Amino acid sequence: MSGIVGWVDFDRELAARGGLLRAMTECLAARGPDGGGIWLSAHAAFGLRRLDHGGPGATGLRPLVLQVPAGEVACLMAGGFDNREELAADLESRGAALPGHPWPPHDDTALALAAFLAFGAEAAERLDGAFALAVWDGPSRTLHLARDRFGVRPLYYHAHEGGLVFASKPAAILANPLFRPRLDPDRLPVALQPRLALPGETPLTGLFEVPPAHVVSLSPRGLTRRRYWRLESRPHRHGFADTAAHVRHLLERAVACQAPGDQPLAAMLSGGIDSTSVAALAAARRDEGTSPLATFCLRFADDDRHFAGSELRPDIDAPFAELAARHMGSDHATLTLGPDDLAAALPLTRAARDLPAWGQFDASMACLFARMRRHARIGLSGEAADEIFGGYPHFFKDEVLARPGFPWAGDGVRLADYLAPDLLARCDPRGQETERCAALLREVPRLESDTPREARLREVLWLGMAGPLSVIIDRKDRMSTAQGIELRMPFLDHHLVEYVWNVPWEMKTQGGVKGLLKAAMADVLPPETLSRRKSAYPHVQHPDYDAALIAAARRLAADGTSPVAALFDRPRLGALVEEIAAGSDARLAGTMLPGGASLPHMLIQLVELDEWVKTCGVEVGTA
Repeated sequence: MSGIVGWVDFDRELAARGGLLRAMTECLAARGPDGGGIWLSAHAAFGLRRLDHGGPGATGLRPLVLQVPAGEVACLMAGGFDNREELAADLESRGAALPGHPWPPHDDTALALAAFLAFGAEAAERLDGAFALAVWDGPSRTLHLARDRFGVRPLYYHAHEGGLVFASKPAAILANPLFRPRLDPDRLPVALQPRLALPGETPLTGLFEVPPAHVVSLSPRGLTRRRYWRLESRPHRHGFADTAAHVRHLLERAVACQAPGDQPLAAMLSGGIDSTSVAALAAARRDEGTSPLATFCLRFADDDRHFAGSELRPDIDAPFAELAARHMGSDHATLTLGPDDLAAALPLTRAARDLPAWGQFDASMACLFARMRRHARIGLSGEAADEIFGGYPHFFKDEVLARPGFPWAGDGVRLADYLAPDLLARCDPRGQETERCAALLREVPRLESDTPREARLREVLWLGMAGPLSVIIDRKDRMSTAQGIELRMPFLDHHLVEYVWNVPWEMKTQGGVKGLLKAAMADVLPPETLSRRKSAYPHVQHPDYDAALIAAARRLAADGTSPVAALFDRPRLGALVEEIAAGSDARLAGTMLPGGASLPHMLIQLVELDEWVKTCGVEVGTA
């Protein structure tokens, strides 16, 4: 894991812009705490900050530059490849080489550059793993930006007249005076509910992400965007036993690629089937004489008094995590956090994003990763199993499946409903929500033989991977890298996702929720994990946290000088805050909440939008 930044400009001379590029690069220091470097040329400039995790493919200390007959080519990469050995062998069989560098390369950046020299921009589809990379082809004056299939590693860009600036974090782009941070009023619904964002969107005018599974290319002829991978729907030919065995094989393969047996390794462990499956496979792979897998769980102070089980969070993780840790033999620790711990972590979480944050959800995760970082620089997570195997309650509710739109959205109020009348008319938040859902549904890879129910379930799985999953992936990457840990998610191995995508719903759920995954992992999971109901990532339920959140929202709604408050109908917004403070569950039932949290948590996006505008100097206007 590292941070990358670059600037290509066909109209400006960049060789003398080292000071500015260094300043942009330093904005990535948290993502790459172990040094870095820059490279300058006439019309392209690259910067790198590096995290040395000590494993195979670790990035070098500076951009990789190669002299070719017609000029220079340069490469930057954050992340790494899972198929480095196969890729190196394939390139070698084609006569690929990097003059002055050993073969096979020790560095995944060198492997990426060799692949681009051999295949051009089509190299992206040959790369497996979580990565964001940039290649400058000097002879053709072309920049290529590529991002992994699920967008695990971030890559932002701003195209300006005559060029483009890109980086792993928005802050590095904000450091360039060519970009002025301005809130896009038409994207206010996305700023207030990030799960509505379409791939590549941000709430800032002119700032985009390279969408997952895309290559963005810039040359003097202009900017192009090409998708290099997509899921395909096809009939499933295997029976249940063979399917479970193949799921196990694919997950074992992914863990083997991502969990080194000879290095310190940490894993998130909730005691649910997803994290326990990944951790159990990783624990079994530890080399003799190596420290055991370190596992970590989160709980909140005073949960014995304040925790209230819900459909999405029926119980507390910690007891199940401890049972699972004993079963697999990991070195386990439980981190207990209170409201003060979360408040103290909030400034770091906002700096990790440079975009509207998620309050306590970011803060608790950042604290957990800080604890993990004491033991290892590589971490594991069971993320994405619910999205690909269908583990959330809404998958099993006919009334939800029958309702058009996002299945997780509910039919209650939205923060965007309280925008000022002119903005409400301009943004049309409800209409936007419908349009965004329709745009995603147009991309669903259909299967002609699907029944209407199967077709709808395929849509719901697709929507989950496009919206909520991207939010969760973003959080885990941003919070882990802010603490100097590279987090890996084996369930996002694209071979596994491609296979499970085409498994019929009845087979995915044979024997109950995620029955297929349970069958695949039954021999390594404790009985308590196999029988446990789905329980989402925990959230604090302490009344002191809710009171602080409500107080912050009250101050904002009453602040006649706040540019964010001016976006809203302040009397109506103030009334909503008081309604939430009073616990008026009846009218607000069905409200779209982050992770199924309690009503005060509806205010997180409001408060965090205000903090982001103030912290990042974002211009707010309605023009």
